[in-house]
Amino acid sequence: MPDAPAPATSGTISVSLPDGSSRQLPSGASAADLARAIGPRLAKAAVAATVDGAPVDLDAPLPDGAVVAVLTADTPEGREVLRHSTAHVLAQAVCDLWPGAKYAIGPPIEDGFYYDFELPGGAHFSDDDLERIEARMREIVAENQAFAREEHSVAEGLELFADQPFKLEIIEGVDRAEGAGEGVVSAYRNTERFVDLCRGPHVPSTSRLGHFKLMKVAAAYWRGDEKRPQLQRIYGTAWESKQALAEHLHRLEEAERRDHRRLGLELDLFHFPPEIGSGLPVFHPKGGLIRKLMEDHSRAEHQAAGYQFVVTPHLSKSTLFETSGHLQWYAEGMYPPMEMEGARYYPKPMNCPMHILIYKARQRSYRELPLRLFELGTVYRFERSGVLNGLLRARGFTQDDSHIFCAREQLGDELVRLLAFVLRILRTYGLTEFEAELSTRPEKFVGDPADWDEATDALRQALEVTGLDYVVAEGEGAFYAPKIDVHVRDAIGRRWQVSTLQVDFQFPQRFDLEYVAADNQRKRPFMIHRALFGSIERFFAILLEHYAGALPVWLSPVQARVLPVSSEHEAYAERVVAHLEAEGFRIDVAEADESLGKRISRARQEKVPYWLVVGAEDEAAGTLGVSSRERTDPERGVPLDVFSARLAGEAVPGA
Repeated sequence: MPDAPAPATSGTISVSLPDGSSRQLPSGASAADLARAIGPRLAKAAVAATVDGAPVDLDAPLPDGAVVAVLTADTPEGREVLRHSTAHVLAQAVCDLWPGAKYAIGPPIEDGFYYDFELPGGAHFSDDDLERIEARMREIVAENQAFAREEHSVAEGLELFADQPFKLEIIEGVDRAEGAGEGVVSAYRNTERFVDLCRGPHVPSTSRLGHFKLMKVAAAYWRGDEKRPQLQRIYGTAWESKQALAEHLHRLEEAERRDHRRLGLELDLFHFPPEIGSGLPVFHPKGGLIRKLMEDHSRAEHQAAGYQFVVTPHLSKSTLFETSGHLQWYAEGMYPPMEMEGARYYPKPMNCPMHILIYKARQRSYRELPLRLFELGTVYRFERSGVLNGLLRARGFTQDDSHIFCAREQLGDELVRLLAFVLRILRTYGLTEFEAELSTRPEKFVGDPADWDEATDALRQALEVTGLDYVVAEGEGAFYAPKIDVHVRDAIGRRWQVSTLQVDFQFPQRFDLEYVAADNQRKRPFMIHRALFGSIERFFAILLEHYAGALPVWLSPVQARVLPVSSEHEAYAERVVAHLEAEGFRIDVAEADESLGKRISRARQEKVPYWLVVGAEDEAAGTLGVSSRERTDPERGVPLDVFSARLAGEAVPGA
């Protein structure tokens, strides 16, 4: 049992720690005093604290009986404080270098921070400016400026930021997230010259910072609104140590090397023709073959798991999306309609309404449930140009979409079965690190809260039965259903959201779905939405980046390339190709019209898993010289049948 808080004595307070233990401190003691009392290591690493769950500065007095957690620089919460504080230093440096600059907001973000500015006279930052801004920031860090919290009335806040229009708008809008609560304006001052509107907390002084780098300049609209002023955004990253910063910068370099857009061009897999339009890719023969392999494997697995295949059109009358609610809740993400024969037609943004119509095409019996429908269905969503990102965020893409209709009493078992199926398929592609998010009812939703609660509980129980680590994302569900999002980590530690499961009682109600139960009563089914890859395109991109283009043998468009040493050995090379093709492998030959070294180099560049060098001795003995992406030392004299057996073991999904 955790220790009960010790009773405070006169002149002391008692606080509880996250581990359940308690500490007595002098009245008026701060979180910094608590950290020092626990030990010098914690005192050195501390950057802020939480008191009863609320973040505070280290020098904030602690109330008696509070639960206090000291935040250290190497935790996610501590890094957020570091990054927010570094953003303030960035704003101060810009204001020093460009007197009269207007500064807007500067929040911490994943792995870094940004700050938005409007420079005097319409000036613009260049990438070259980042170096001198960074130099001024390091001077501010070296000056050991304290972050001093101030609280003002609204009238005082308006006077304090009279020359900063963006801060005035925040104060007048009572934006608590930016430090403007009802009747109170909180700010942090570093020097007499610089003060920033902020709710905090911050590190005690600028000397606690320093492991940062400014990354790039970008354009950004104020409040993300195209009709508002266009500002200039400086992105940066900040970490708790020189080593952590270096590791992050290395990950960025590695991510650039693995960028699927670059690999798509280098490996001749796909591109985005401007003649077609932004966000609409075309796949070349090699990329198309990889897609086919993924889709064929998916179809086979779904068929074995009891799914039934369906096909639906690419567009529909508006009435379908009015019934589903998409035109009410999702219209901004849809392409505009086409007017034909007195009706309005929309390219479909989702497959689910059409799958519902398949279910509803005739009366259903409880004997048919669970009814699992599956489609590789292409959908169209009008993503803003600023968020398009190759195959990761496109405007036309194919979902491996399933909708499962089941009875209430089948829901729990079906969700457990679904999660196990999802994880097994993802492991087939070499992804092994999983996390999940359970997203609950948002502020704007349709349906009965009781149904939402039942669906959410079923998802939660499935996660717990499966043993998958998860966090709860409060209010992040879709307007019609709570959901589970499955995330994977790739080879360099990045987190990607892939599979989604949603338990939906709203669509069955909106479309008046029924089945005849064993007692001949008509009942409403539950509907589970499930996309395993998310989309073929996006999963394709994730795999390219995970493997840096060197896809597993079973997914490689060319599994082995035969390289005759000279033209005299091309006939034997063709016989090797014919033999391996007859075994079902994807093989090509690089004729001896270039040096062997150049052809080997090209095979490496194209990420071919194996290249097979054949010469006079191999022709006489029926052997191969075998080299691969993984080995630097070639094998000599490998019998053709031995290599064929090896390739067969690697050419199956999941090998």
